[in-house]
Amino acid sequence: MALKEKYASALAVCGKLGMRDSRIEEGADGILRIWGYVSFGYDKDQIWDAIKAAGGASPADIAADVQVDNPTIYAKHMVEKGESLSKIAKHYYDDMMKYKQIFDANRDQLDDPDEIKVGQVLVIPNP
Repeated sequence: MALKEKYASALAVCGKLGMRDSRIEEGADGILRIWGYVSFGYDKDQIWDAIKAAGGASPADIAADVQVDNPTIYAKHMVEKGESLSKIAKHYYDDMMKYKQIFDANRDQLDDPDEIKVGQVLVIPNP
């Protein structure tokens, strides 16, 4: 199986996230190499999750050098209907109680952690 086929789902995630200045090379040494830039650490984590889903926890047949444009924050999130800070925290951190970190990072636009509005763009701080 060609490595690009094996990691097709991970490469699709790279495309979905708009990885820029990317290069993908399948070397004669049996290693698939990926380079590129994404906006936030969360994007990089999504790519690595897709790589591990295709190749296992420590794949030896791929080398990915994914750089993050803005390492000072983990992500930006646009609030959708039905969301709360705890639901957003569960999504990014797998821990609902970390809603306080999101609230603290967005005090410039939030006065109450229970009052977020659809369409607001929230900063998600690094875990």
